[in-house]
Amino acid sequence: MSALEGRRILLGISGGIAAYKSAYLCRRLKDHGADVWVSMTKHATQFITTLTMETVSERDVLVEMFPKDKYVGTRHIDISDWTELAIIAPATANLIGRYANGLADDLLTTLLISMTCPVLICPAMNTDMWNHPAVQQNMKALRDRGVHFADPGSGILACKTVGIGRMAEPDDIVTVAETLFQTAHVNDLEGQHIVVTAGPTRERIDPVRYLSNYSSGKMGYAIADAALKRGAKVTLISGPTALTPPTGVDFIPVETAEEMHAAAVARFSSCQAAIATAAVSDWRVSSPSTNKLPKADGPPTIELTANPDILAALGERKSPHQYLVGFSLETDPKRLVSTDKLTSKNLDLLVANNPMTAGSEFGGDTNEAILVDRSNDGDELGLLSKRDLAHRILDRVAAHVATAAAAAAQTRTT
Repeated sequence: MSALEGRRILLGISGGIAAYKSAYLCRRLKDHGADVWVSMTKHATQFITTLTMETVSERDVLVEMFPKDKYVGTRHIDISDWTELAIIAPATANLIGRYANGLADDLLTTLLISMTCPVLICPAMNTDMWNHPAVQQNMKALRDRGVHFADPGSGILACKTVGIGRMAEPDDIVTVAETLFQTAHVNDLEGQHIVVTAGPTRERIDPVRYLSNYSSGKMGYAIADAALKRGAKVTLISGPTALTPPTGVDFIPVETAEEMHAAAVARFSSCQAAIATAAVSDWRVSSPSTNKLPKADGPPTIELTANPDILAALGERKSPHQYLVGFSLETDPKRLVSTDKLTSKNLDLLVANNPMTAGSEFGGDTNEAILVDRSNDGDELGLLSKRDLAHRILDRVAAHVATAAAAAAQTRTT
């Protein structure tokens, strides 16, 4: 799976002949699973049409700061908040200069000035323009501020001269974009132990039949993989799935709710965070048959008893430095967001989702979730890839870890 899967990218196009490459770049980003929104300067529309970019991106193209159609809200802030990565390709000397000097005289530069996400600049210009001291100074200023660059290549330019200034090739830009997402959270969980529960549990009726559910385990495995990439030590406690555990996790396979309960409780005291994504059976068969129940005897009467509540057990044991995340799956929208579960089980974060919502079905690669903590009534994230949702959850964990570390350091100095 590409690192761009499910990512929200703003593709900014300024007025240069290399804009003809932007359509292919947009297509390649889409091929990698990204959601691309295009913003063009008015000069850019002289080189490539908005219709072309709307067709390729499958979104309306952003050009006007004040569109004729009424827009309620602060448009540039809303779009900036939506964006996870901005790619400016091509970036002319003029665009680079305006961005470097904080000018916001059209929609694209206003968006750039409003953004806190990573920005990738892909310059394209004549060699003499590229070498001009003012252009070099502007690029240095942006680099010093943490802006990323995909430097131009050398070759025959539109002006028939040969030299540096050709915009980086679209496939190379895609590679740089993937790298930026892969390294965005490098090692912010280094040294932290995270326990993840995943998948369904199975409760035996007889040697060949069991009670279970439709959980695929994909969400938990995505969290385990994302946590590994962020430097954490990960214990993955999983019920039966068809998935391969991420390389590097401490993998604990279990089958029943009681087995998962025992494994989670045993490892909880050594972790800094636990994320319980598993769909645990609420009940088990009181007395499973040791032999296959014969069909000829007719439908059996099965007596059920409650399984242990794993989340509640971890919540009872949670110390102040630990962070506990639970999942709430409800098909009734009225019951989806419940702060009662947050407090009754001593959770720090509740992830609520409805498998009846389009895109959130069992076994899928996306999920539409609401994050609820003690300070809000729910942060609706919209439809995300499970990997993207995993990182959103881990962002909360990383923030808690950083706060706890700062508090500990403050205590040591006082």
